[in-house]
Amino acid sequence: MIIRKSALEIETMARAGTVVAQALLLIEEHLQPGVTTAELDALAEEFICSQGGEPTFKGYKGYPAATCMSPNSVVVHGIPGPAKLADGDILSVDVGVTLDGFVADSAWTFPVGTISAEARRLLDICKAALDAGIQEARLGNAVGDISRAVQTVTEEAGFGVIRSLVGHGVGRSMHEDPQVPNFVSAYRGPDLKEGMTIAIEPMITAGSPDVYIHDDEWSISTTDGSLAAHFEHTVAVTAAGPLILTGEGVVELVP
Repeated sequence: MIIRKSALEIETMARAGTVVAQALLLIEEHLQPGVTTAELDALAEEFICSQGGEPTFKGYKGYPAATCMSPNSVVVHGIPGPAKLADGDILSVDVGVTLDGFVADSAWTFPVGTISAEARRLLDICKAALDAGIQEARLGNAVGDISRAVQTVTEEAGFGVIRSLVGHGVGRSMHEDPQVPNFVSAYRGPDLKEGMTIAIEPMITAGSPDVYIHDDEWSISTTDGSLAAHFEHTVAVTAAGPLILTGEGVVELVP
């Protein structure tokens, strides 16, 4: 069942989204070779709690951390730990915040130090795919229009779209209907209606789109060891256009 949100509820989600965006900026500020993902996670958790929020991921189905930290070939759900990041790594950071009963969710893939030209292109294309998907989050379109936009940008650049991981509705719960795939299939998805709030999140790879789950039962990596990128925004469908609720501390209407 798709739960459409009132204007007041969207405003509440935007406040949660501000905390998410600021937590990601804080992580970016402290991201450098030699830092551990556990240290970055602790910074994010402390900040989220200082803003009156709760880290949505922590305790979700037993997940042990406040954020997901996924380096290099890890696509999503990487558990923060003691391993140090190195110059040339990329790190996908996923943050969810619950504030006043509503959830906002965003992810970004950051360079660590100086990265290769191909890694930079992967990040640029994944962000472009997110932007293209958001542009389609409009009244009169369907979820499948978002999917098509993401897939087109990704595959035209020669990168792979992961099929087994999708975006989702978000609001009072972290995962709500509908699913938001990053590829076109027989599933066109529902029509987009005013008040729908969705997490649009391209997850792409520099090689094969096939992935596997690690023994920790959370971390998901590419089977061929290729680099992966993950960008995500929480977006509200409004009469005026797509409304980004997790955009660097401000609510951003996409023209």
